Amino acid sequence: MNKSCLTLLGIVLFAFLFVFSSSADVQYAGVNLSGAEFGVVGGALPGTYNSNYTWPTNGEAAYYQSRGMNIIRLPFRWERLQFTNNAAFNSAYFAKMDAFISYATAHGMSVILDPHNFQRYWPLIDNYNDMQSGSVGIVGGSVVPDSAFSNFWYQLASIYKTNAHVIFGLMNEPNAVQETQMVASENTAIAAIRATGATNMIFVPGNRWTGAWTWSNSDSYGAANSNAMLNIVDPGSNFVYEVHQYLDSDGSGTQNSIVSVDIGWQRLTNFTAWARANNVKAFLGEFAVPSAIIGGTGIGGQALTNMLSYISTNSDVWLGWTYWGGGPWWGSNPTFLVEPANPGNPTDRPTMSIIKEFTPLPVPTLQIVNNNTQFQYAAPQGFVYQVQYSTDLTSSANWVNLGSAITNVQPPGPLGPSTNAPFKVNLGSDPQGFYRVVASHAP
Repeated sequence: MNKSCLTLLGIVLFAFLFVFSSSADVQYAGVNLSGAEFGVVGGALPGTYNSNYTWPTNGEAAYYQSRGMNIIRLPFRWERLQFTNNAAFNSAYFAKMDAFISYATAHGMSVILDPHNFQRYWPLIDNYNDMQSGSVGIVGGSVVPDSAFSNFWYQLASIYKTNAHVIFGLMNEPNAVQETQMVASENTAIAAIRATGATNMIFVPGNRWTGAWTWSNSDSYGAANSNAMLNIVDPGSNFVYEVHQYLDSDGSGTQNSIVSVDIGWQRLTNFTAWARANNVKAFLGEFAVPSAIIGGTGIGGQALTNMLSYISTNSDVWLGWTYWGGGPWWGSNPTFLVEPANPGNPTDRPTMSIIKEFTPLPVPTLQIVNNNTQFQYAAPQGFVYQVQYSTDLTSSANWVNLGSAITNVQPPGPLGPSTNAPFKVNLGSDPQGFYRVVASHAP
């Protein structure tokens, strides 16, 4: 399902600038890249690199960028980065993490740092209940006080405060935590981040696995997120509420079926209304549809299309999304298959063919060069660009294609694009002509 092509920017020679139209696009669209949070159940953390866990590769970052994506959510384990409360970061784990972040951000992608810990720190995890809902190691308790959480974020923010492409995701999916305790812990971490001088965006999750559909639900752990999360305080006034939403019957993302083609967007409506009413922004950090029901007679593709269309339509609230999920260790047939078999020589999975149609279209800036004989524009990966020319703006029918469309999909070299290098276009014979670039999603 292709989104309509959008006319983005046009120029008139002698420096007149026009914005012809804009889109309802979100600002960010991307994917979770798993691996560094793997291998935590049934053994002691931190574990062994390339045995218990791994890191995503530069080639994966290049692949997703070549499909128009501009953000990666990077799950990792707090216990691997910081072996004990308030300790210095483990140099080996951090070096691999930093290498990936440096590559991705140097190539224009944003990276969300995601301690995938469910509001807990506990090196001995026997089962998934301990990891996600157990009573030991909860942040804000006696074993892991707020001072340890704030120390972790103070150290991390001190490193990345000069990189505007890095976003601080406070915690993955807090659950079974007293609501007031969670809010206090998050405020302590935010204060620590700002104490470093960092102005980076911060993603703040809610309780109950930060589910969008349960945002207004209270339980034995306290008030609903819709009430409690209004007590979040950011001295830097640059935070966004991160929510997750799966489409199966219990919203867990553990089943091979979904409720209906409309359940995705329907589960976002109440949260969207809450965010709009409170003048706050939102980000969908995890969502997915089982790959087995995408294509053929399956309803998954239509459900994804409906959900992402809803988010784009409500982009005054929604900053963007990251799909769950890619990464090198998912194998050939995980529930949510989006990773290509070979990112270096990729064939898109059916899931990718759908979600890439909802990545934000770029707005090329046109610049006159070479004594008014050419203009140039940057062309981010994953899109098709058509230069057009007109001598009369009285009708949209007066625009004529200038040359062939340029498809900028496959990045040069084995490790992806070095830059979004400018494309140069020779101008027409009429020096008073109007020029524009129409961008659309690549096939």
